[in-house]
Amino acid sequence: MSQSRHVPVMLQRCLDMLAPALQAPGAVVVDCTLGLGGHSEALLQQFPEARLVALDRDKEALRLSGERLAPYGERATLVHAVYDELPEVLDRLGLPRVQGVLFDLGVSSMQLDEADRGFAYAQDAPLDMRMDQTTGVSAAEVLNTYPPGELVRILRAYGEEKQAKRIVSAIVRERDKEAFSHSARLVELIRDSLPQAAKRTGGNPAKRTFQALRIEVNGELAVLERAIPAAVQALAVGGRIAVLSYHSLEDRLVKQVFAAGAATTAPPGLPVVPEQYQPRLKLLTRGAELPTEEEIAENRRAAPARLRGAERIREALE
Repeated sequence: MSQSRHVPVMLQRCLDMLAPALQAPGAVVVDCTLGLGGHSEALLQQFPEARLVALDRDKEALRLSGERLAPYGERATLVHAVYDELPEVLDRLGLPRVQGVLFDLGVSSMQLDEADRGFAYAQDAPLDMRMDQTTGVSAAEVLNTYPPGELVRILRAYGEEKQAKRIVSAIVRERDKEAFSHSARLVELIRDSLPQAAKRTGGNPAKRTFQALRIEVNGELAVLERAIPAAVQALAVGGRIAVLSYHSLEDRLVKQVFAAGAATTAPPGLPVVPEQYQPRLKLLTRGAELPTEEEIAENRRAAPARLRGAERIREALE
């Protein structure tokens, strides 16, 4: 088990951002991406009066975090759910409004560190990539069964891969000979199909394809598109949300939801903006905040992180 799995990204900054909303007794904070429980444990420690609700779709993560958070007893409620199910989860728990919400959208360190999950391109493993291994199609099934046009779309949209066509034609050629099952063969194929110049930029050339497959397998962007507005909706006035993203697609989505909430919806030209058109959110970050150089040196997984935060400043008038 590598040490880096124990270092939650931008932890102190997230705690500071949420702190004003979590000081009062009875405050409820939701960790939408429990993982190994690093952020959750820190929230419970730093805000002794707060109650935590934590979600994860990965049963193994829930089991391990359950052990870690056991000392906090009743203060921690762990739920097996995908984060776009937040409204249903809060409804079941009888919590119409919460004071804090945290999303850490990185693949959990545990999933990257456990070879047999197939998330990492640095080691050979079965091409699975499902965060919840009890449901859905694996990365191998996507590679072996999707039509070429669909694969190109996924690599371009989710991996921002300029060489998508070239990679996909190699995949299609190879899968006709033998179905894909393990990551090393895919990494080698990507490396072989890229022009020299493309191999020299931006780390492992397989990185973008693996990201695209992971997003497709787990429906991550579709889930996020539902989850961020739902989380904003769940915030009480004065409540705060902090979101850590790791690639531009996620960050753009978060930025759009926050910007829409922080804008006035009044028709132009009104001398006074009526209450129902006033912004519902106040942005807590100027653009996206980045990790410090020290933090990246300590935890290389923090390098691509982007943090955005917002505070609910008024109820939406429906």
